[in-house]
Amino acid sequence: MEFRSNTLYHVYNRGNNAQKIFFNYGNYIYFLKKINDHLLKHCDLLAYCLMPNHFHFLIASKENIQDNSINKAIQIILSSYSQAINKQENRTGSLFQQHTKAKSLENNTQHAEICFHYIHQNPLRAGLVSAIENWEFSSAKSYALTRNDKMCNLEKARLLLNIPENGSEFLKLSNQVIEKEYLDKIL
Repeated sequence: MEFRSNTLYHVYNRGNNAQKIFFNYGNYIYFLKKINDHLLKHCDLLAYCLMPNHFHFLIASKENIQDNSINKAIQIILSSYSQAINKQENRTGSLFQQHTKAKSLENNTQHAEICFHYIHQNPLRAGLVSAIENWEFSSAKSYALTRNDKMCNLEKARLLLNIPENGSEFLKLSNQVIEKEYLDKIL
């Protein structure tokens, strides 16, 4: 992956063979701490969702990022997290698929907005919750104004992606179903 300065990216990966990567509540929290400690030095997190077998981030790279700094941060996060899970679960081998994907959303604000809402809709689409704001491990609660989460740069997301400041307006907009055929074209 090559990350350029001041660019939006949809970053995602899943468990090897679509297996689980989060086994308990503490695993989710530990992964979020890794993101905070390593990734946020190099980019602004605009949205995230951690699912039992995969994760999504919408990031905005910072100005004048150093070559491979985001790649290195992601590598450190996934490697150290994998080691911890392998120890916890008494397992060996790869936890994640070999290559983390990063799609540039440069030059297409509409696709970036749809990606933002798609990320928050993941738990709803998977049948894990009845409303996006009920999933504990996504930034939807922050935008709905039901959690004071400092990981995401809400102000930047609102500026770049036309996200409403009103929590109920965000929920109304983000709960609108995005057609799968359209998603397949852009994600």
